[in-house]
Amino acid sequence: MLKKKEKILLYGSNLWYLGEGLFGPLLAVFTERVGGSILDISWAWATYLIVTSFVIIIVGKISDNKISKEKLMISGYALNVVFTFAYLTVSSPMRLFFVQAGLGVAAALAMPTWQALYAKYEDRKHAGYTWGLADGEAQLITGLAIIIGGLIVNYISFEALFIVMGIIQIVATLYQSQILRKK
Repeated sequence: MLKKKEKILLYGSNLWYLGEGLFGPLLAVFTERVGGSILDISWAWATYLIVTSFVIIIVGKISDNKISKEKLMISGYALNVVFTFAYLTVSSPMRLFFVQAGLGVAAALAMPTWQALYAKYEDRKHAGYTWGLADGEAQLITGLAIIIGGLIVNYISFEALFIVMGIIQIVATLYQSQILRKK
């Protein structure tokens, strides 16, 4: 049986994976639509990963000090909303790189703090199952989201996709914010 805060973290991250997963491999098509090349697709993805890698180490370190892990995590979720909606303003590869860098910072705020909090609230007797749920549900939801994202772009537009993603990210942020409540 999952504890209350464990459920908040799990279900909130599931919503985040749903919103984030909608874009999935469509980044390549979108990059070409804004005038990018194969190299620009590589640079966009690399920008996200490189920014995330550097900032995540810093956030991991500072989150062990006086800064609330919960607040850092929620800040990451909120910043993710901002940069998800920023996709609506992308009209060139350079703007895309900026959005990817912002999403990297957002992920770096949310990921180590989420993991530390999930570990803190996990049922230690069922750690394998608890982490299996987190990883398994994330993969399942992302897989389904990729299909849904493809349908949205195919039948509507990238703009509609980014709006749906942003709305889901808002809901995920608000849901995760419950972790800030005291008992």
